[in-house]
Amino acid sequence: MSEFQIAIIGSGPAGLSAGARAAARGLSHVVLERSDGPCNTIFRFQKGKHVMAQPAHAPLRSELPFEDGRREDVLAAWHGRAQELGVNLRYEAEVTGITGGAGAFTISLKDGSEVGADAVVLAVGLQGNLNTLRVPGAEFPHVGYQLDDPDEFEHERISVIGAGDAAIENALALAAHNDVTIINRSGEFARAKSANESAVLAAIESGRMGVVYNANTQAIEADTLVLETPDGEARVPCERLIARLGAAPPRKLVEACGVSFPSDDRNALPEVTPKYESNMPGLYVVGALGGFPLIKQALNQGYEVIEHIVGEPVDPADTPLLSEKLALAPGWTVDGFLDAVRERVPIFAELNGLVLRDTMLESDVHNFTDGEIVFRRNDYTNSLFVVVEGEVRIHLDDEDPPKASVVLGQGAFFGEMGLISGRRRSATVSTVGNALLLEVPRRRMIALLASATSVREGMDREAVARAIQAHLAPGLDRDSIDDIAAAATIHSWPKGKVLFSEGEEGDSLHLIRRGSVLVRKEIGGHDVVLNYVAAGNYVGEMALVSGEPRNATVAAAADCETIRIERDDFERLMDRHPDLRVQIEGVRAARAAITERMAERPDQGSLIEFLVDQGGKEATDILLIDETLCVGCDNCETACAGTHGGITRLDREAGPSYANMHVPTSCRHCEHPHCMSDCPPDAIKRAAEGEVYITDACIGCGNCQRNCPYGVIQMAEPSVGERGWLASLVQGFGLGRAVVAEGPKQAVKCDMCMNLAGGPACVRACPTGAAIRVHPNEVIELVTGGAG
Repeated sequence: MSEFQIAIIGSGPAGLSAGARAAARGLSHVVLERSDGPCNTIFRFQKGKHVMAQPAHAPLRSELPFEDGRREDVLAAWHGRAQELGVNLRYEAEVTGITGGAGAFTISLKDGSEVGADAVVLAVGLQGNLNTLRVPGAEFPHVGYQLDDPDEFEHERISVIGAGDAAIENALALAAHNDVTIINRSGEFARAKSANESAVLAAIESGRMGVVYNANTQAIEADTLVLETPDGEARVPCERLIARLGAAPPRKLVEACGVSFPSDDRNALPEVTPKYESNMPGLYVVGALGGFPLIKQALNQGYEVIEHIVGEPVDPADTPLLSEKLALAPGWTVDGFLDAVRERVPIFAELNGLVLRDTMLESDVHNFTDGEIVFRRNDYTNSLFVVVEGEVRIHLDDEDPPKASVVLGQGAFFGEMGLISGRRRSATVSTVGNALLLEVPRRRMIALLASATSVREGMDREAVARAIQAHLAPGLDRDSIDDIAAAATIHSWPKGKVLFSEGEEGDSLHLIRRGSVLVRKEIGGHDVVLNYVAAGNYVGEMALVSGEPRNATVAAAADCETIRIERDDFERLMDRHPDLRVQIEGVRAARAAITERMAERPDQGSLIEFLVDQGGKEATDILLIDETLCVGCDNCETACAGTHGGITRLDREAGPSYANMHVPTSCRHCEHPHCMSDCPPDAIKRAAEGEVYITDACIGCGNCQRNCPYGVIQMAEPSVGERGWLASLVQGFGLGRAVVAEGPKQAVKCDMCMNLAGGPACVRACPTGAAIRVHPNEVIELVTGGAG
């Protein structure tokens, strides 16, 4: 039996980095790899894949070099450095078990040999334990779970299942020479890196790639993929299937080594100390198995674990970054703060310690004093806050704060409505006394919700109860709501899917927590849109109160999510909260009046549908022109150019019309701006009042122009009048504001004339009052009579 000071199992980034550090220190070591070469996971990345050294702001601590580059170049650099250091690599050495303890481990290999070691580092990663499909036909030879070389395939109909980075990168690479459809089990690609999300959405929008959302695989046939969707069965022609379903920890092997897991969740990771030591003294866990899947993090861990084993104190490479985040919270250490979050915040209690650390790396810590505003109703933010220390007050009614408010204490979270619905904040939140808060960005929370069952279930339970309390029964305490919330169910609806149909029995109410719906009714043999209902409102109450069949059909105007409350539970809720019955009766009467008005003018329903299709479902401000008043003078364009260096940001003639309403080509200032999703220099910002604008940091890459679904962004040579201090200089010489400067093109779009006291110049310049800028909901309320 070979004897070593350190045995490292796995030669991925973490294992190879650990081997490199052990070699550099002159320690006797061996790196055991079950395949025939190092870094098998990265070797199996698709050919030519661009490997990113993320997180970009984190320092690298490893004997191995690492910077952005092609897969092949990264591997070559590591191989050369490992040879230079003399890393002892042993290939085709599959581990079957580990016995013994610190100072006397015995590692059994598949070939019957054994290796002895004082300490063991488990760096096996997850990719050796890929999740696979468990449906009829999964055994077909055209089904695969990785993609080595996308150029091997041409002129094939290929489906890619998944919504993460690997699936997106595979689909984009294959789409160059194949007919590709990406299958997303949810309704968005929020788990992926922002650049990948923008790229796949642009490919879908342009028609280069097909997509099926909210789909689950039911069966695989020789040339067809059978899916279950909210609309029923869908059959996608498919000659090749790549399923990128992620991977799970190799639990059988790890548990056989004596390492324990915190829960039975298949995706749970083993718990380790800050020194990466497991519950088994002398046995360490690093890399993806320890909770850090990014390559740079794994490299750092490989270096650090060797230092810990030899007794050399070393803080994790990210400690300085995390310490900076605690600058506003004096007295807290990084480890102390993370321990407090796990102990005090229930939704994070079961998170792996390293995953929580990584979450904090992307989050911000705030230390508020008494009465400070955390965010206000209608703010354009969508992060989640957790209360680490202190209390906050949720103001349900800004006009009467003390009366309509809820106080949340230590361990609570808030802001989930903005996170889930993607719309403006639904309430104002202030602090009660001093409060220490952790703010987690939406993208990170979406990733946690997708990967951590405990986080998702905990948030759903609380979010449902709060939604019922906020929108249906604000006068009830939580004890009176919890049983109703526990019985409620959450449902996802793709755009166009019917929630319920006219004439059906009313068996439930739907509280919309994300997206929006259209209410439609058969009138005079025509399908008429009665109303548009956004997140934070409810539908389906009329039949429950009246006992009559549904009097309208409700369908998703955009992908949406609802909380369904069954009839019996709704009745119990009204019995406990008599004011709710009065409220529902009022809404029912108002909606009945809308039905009568729309029956008299069914064309107005088509106007609502037109407005929704033109961005009304996501716009916060839209430019409309009344064609009965417009005289075609183009004063609006001239005024826009005059205030923006000679470059107009609108095209009056372009854009669709319905009846007398014209929607010119001008920015909608979307709630979740498509243009902001992939801006490398972060040049696109949102002002306090909601205006989306582009700063001088623009580098002219054109990503925003490609990502905007409404075609309102143009690439133009910047005028001298827009170059900061040069503007006044040019005007001082009497050259005007339309002098064009030499330089690269930059993105330009409407900024709502945010710096002009009088508001948008286009509206002020219209001599007939034909042009207005307005929130789409105001138009819809005007059409329907102001209710709903």
